[in-house]
Amino acid sequence: MTEHSDLAALDKLKTRIQGLRAKTTNNGCTEAEALLAAVKVAELLDRHDLSLSDVEIRDSGCDRLEYETRRKKRIPLDDCIGAIAVFCDCRVWREKNRDGGVRYVFYGLRADIEVAHYLTDLIDNAVRFELGRYKTSNDYRRLRHQDRHLANGSFALGMVATIADKLIKMKAARDTANRGTGRDLVILKAAVVDAELEKLDLKLRTVRRATRMVAPVAYEAGGAVGASLSINPAVRQA
Repeated sequence: MTEHSDLAALDKLKTRIQGLRAKTTNNGCTEAEALLAAVKVAELLDRHDLSLSDVEIRDSGCDRLEYETRRKKRIPLDDCIGAIAVFCDCRVWREKNRDGGVRYVFYGLRADIEVAHYLTDLIDNAVRFELGRYKTSNDYRRLRHQDRHLANGSFALGMVATIADKLIKMKAARDTANRGTGRDLVILKAAVVDAELEKLDLKLRTVRRATRMVAPVAYEAGGAVGASLSINPAVRQA
């Protein structure tokens, strides 16, 4: 593959991602349909990567892509962001922008971080959509007003925790399928990303998660919504 054809293939992949971005709950798409679109993006990404040689992957370069949460405090999506990075073979960290808002920074191969950003946006929207539906349920209406804030956060946490678990399992299935081709892209891409990340000389640190209080019924309701998503993670051939 020549450099020109590689760039053309990457541009085509980005175009497909942009098209699949339309499949969000904001546009009337169900969560299952939206996440199925994410699986399709992952399949496209795997085909793109498998079409490259090891040298081409090493020479493709890394970049960063930011996702603004538009929040200044921790949000439920934090509990899923690590799984998204694993799913997309990239690295992620949290930082604050100039206004004090929190954003996620994905770092990795350009196609990988495009998918990570897309998936983050999709899950963020799906959780908001389902939370809106939950607020119209009889169980929610029976809650005392002072208990609703905790219920909101608990529902979202339950949903993202279940989605994160699904992403990890989907990633394992994809990796198994890809290793059947005789190549282990995970190890190769991890080496490339880590080497490039080291050059940035960033002072990253792991922060221990604070213990969160949850409303069990609301948490389980959110988990049930996440678990109900029927997704086939198999990598299908073109």
